Amino acid sequence: MAKVLSIIPERCTACRACELACSVKHTGEFNPSRSRIKVSIFLEEAVYIPTACTQCTEAWCAKICPTTAILRNDDYMAYYVVDDKCVGCKMCVLACPFGAIELYADHGKAEKCDLCLSIDGDPECVKFCTPKALLFTDEDEGPKAKQAATARRLKEALQEAAG
Repeated sequence: MAKVLSIIPERCTACRACELACSVKHTGEFNPSRSRIKVSIFLEEAVYIPTACTQCTEAWCAKICPTTAILRNDDYMAYYVVDDKCVGCKMCVLACPFGAIELYADHGKAEKCDLCLSIDGDPECVKFCTPKALLFTDEDEGPKAKQAATARRLKEALQEAAG
């Protein structure tokens, strides 16, 4: 069964432990600016929203890459960047509708969430998210699956009401 990163924004406390865990895992340093998950903080509304790559079924970042530097690992169900192939053209950054890919100035390569290529366990961000705003769930158990089921039931009810 495929696993997905499920984000429940209302549980996020903006502690940013996910960003620190991610940056350590991927760069070896505590540097939230190098994290592949970002917590957007909206102070006025007191809303915190973690965002990361959604591992799209139709990944425009991978399709547009002129050097095929973004590949999908089917074992992990995640897209990842092959550093040796990335030329830093920014096409993937522009193609991602979620803003989940960044080009880092220190090495000029694209970086994105690869779910820590976690086949046996949770990605680092999930392990360190104590309020459980981040979950690594089976695809058919996550919030997206529940939203899709609710939408199907609503559609059926509307069709039945319309006759």
